[in-house]
Amino acid sequence: MKRSVKPAVFVILIVTMMILAHYFGLSEKFIEAVPKLRGLADEHPIFAMAAYTVSTVIGCVVLAMPGAFFALAAGILFEPLTGTLLCLAAATVGAVLAFLAGRYFLKDSMRPMLEKSKVLKKFLFDDVQHSGVILLMVTRLVPLFPYNLQNFAYGLTDIKLLPYTLYTFLFMAPGAAMFTLSAAGIGDSERRKLYLFLALVLALIVTTAGIILRKKFIRR
Repeated sequence: MKRSVKPAVFVILIVTMMILAHYFGLSEKFIEAVPKLRGLADEHPIFAMAAYTVSTVIGCVVLAMPGAFFALAAGILFEPLTGTLLCLAAATVGAVLAFLAGRYFLKDSMRPMLEKSKVLKKFLFDDVQHSGVILLMVTRLVPLFPYNLQNFAYGLTDIKLLPYTLYTFLFMAPGAAMFTLSAAGIGDSERRKLYLFLALVLALIVTTAGIILRKKFIRR
């Protein structure tokens, strides 16, 4: 009975947040706010950075908005390096909060079901120090897995919080930089060719890594 309480509370919280977000149109308001924040980023960069970071964390955890949107927004609002670092930091904080929520609300009830499968038991619990890194690398680099669901799901595994945080930051970096540079290139006529070229290089790296990882790990 106790095991079913936390998942029930988790579902209620998620459904409630989704209903409220839809009712108040929060996703649309976030999208509409990006052009308005552009002027603020020029006049009050620190405040704009704080507003962007908070918005990204809320958007990732509560609204389940695609991470690519926030990377593009970072490229519009800030310089590519600053935008990439801000996007990575905020997305990582959001990923950690979702990870902790999954671990607290779902792990006790879901783990017994997962352990019934010998493959899942070995991959997610017995050999997590090795397999957890591979799992993070594959799911963060290959855009086949819903980003927001990943964060909650990792809370069910035995991977430690610190490795999860570090590898999440590391493996999200190429994709975040690619989208940020693309947006910056579109908005900056002087350095457009440079930014778009760098974005193209990163896109090729991410695509190549995805093909290799898909062949090596996902099919197996």
